[in-house]
Amino acid sequence: MESLSPPSLSAQLQALRTKHRSLDVEIIRLQDFPYSDQIHLQRLKKQKLRVKENIELLHALLIPDLNA
Repeated sequence: MESLSPPSLSAQLQALRTKHRSLDVEIIRLQDFPYSDQIHLQRLKKQKLRVKENIELLHALLIPDLNA
């Protein structure tokens, strides 16, 4: 039986960056329509912010602390 290892931090970071870009494209697309669903747009923006925070967290884990 093959065991699945968790994706590396750099692979997770790349996946989050891809997700962030796709959310950005979708947000821009929805903003082009003046009568778009504003609640859906706000949820996408919050999701994009959470993804950005996760990107920053993983990025910090990949870069060693210079003060240590």
